[in-house]
Amino acid sequence: MLNPLTGASPVIQIHVYAASLAFLLGLAQIALPKGTGLHRALGWVWIVLMTAVAFSSFWIHEIRLWGPWSVIHLLSVATLVALAAAVWHARRHRIQAHRLAMLLLFFGALVIAGIFTLFPGRILHRVLF
Repeated sequence: MLNPLTGASPVIQIHVYAASLAFLLGLAQIALPKGTGLHRALGWVWIVLMTAVAFSSFWIHEIRLWGPWSVIHLLSVATLVALAAAVWHARRHRIQAHRLAMLLLFFGALVIAGIFTLFPGRILHRVLF
């Protein structure tokens, strides 16, 4: 069942596992109380996971639009910028801006981007279907 993923390159495996963990942790962060020590600790873990997702994508070149690059790589740059902005907002107690940045990251970089990984021909499509 996992053969397409276990047979993929290590960078793709890191990318998928980090994104999967970030998705599950993101769901927990949305559901759990905000502003607690647990929220902050899990938030830092989520930031590290999302940074791993974004950086690992720079070594994945399965979709090529401009040489080895694609729109996915632009999303990765935007993700890194948005992660920094979300932390910046939280550190300055701009809670609404932090909340918006984190929700946009979760839904844009994980949910919507994740849906595209389910298209035919993609590794996760072969794993799940």
